[in-house]
Amino acid sequence: MLIEYAQIGVAHSPFRNAGAPPVHSTFTQAKGTIEIFPEYREGLGSLEGFSHLIVIYHFDRAERRALKEPPLVDGETPHGIFATRHINRPNPIGISYVQLEKITDGILIVKGIDLLDGTPILDIKPYIPAFDSIPDATNGWVTPQHIEKIRNVSLLATRDNDTIQ
Repeated sequence: MLIEYAQIGVAHSPFRNAGAPPVHSTFTQAKGTIEIFPEYREGLGSLEGFSHLIVIYHFDRAERRALKEPPLVDGETPHGIFATRHINRPNPIGISYVQLEKITDGILIVKGIDLLDGTPILDIKPYIPAFDSIPDATNGWVTPQHIEKIRNVSLLATRDNDTIQ
């Protein structure tokens, strides 16, 4: 079965090169924009009341498809691709959480962007804490040390790139 999706917009960020963006949006304050194409802008109605969004996008610069990959940050031991957030997936789809600051003429001004400039946007959903937060969730193989490394790499990436205002 072939499944197709339409690109609804494009991300604009200070991150131009693969390997340059923060590893996870939770650990960056980088600002950027998400441009929604005119034919989809009606879908932005009532979105301004939400503080955070879930952005679903296409990893358009993923180099290959894999079923096992080492983690991006401290990649020593390969894990099954579905137990990672790696870009080299059978279906190169990513998710990010961003803070919505403002919507102007179909442009979402966001904070916490971790996407490469020009990343195709597939969908946007409101982040609703009652639905999207699972307090008792476990981390699997991801240790506190791994999370700290991701935080540090993400903060360095943010510091080393200009912010779109």
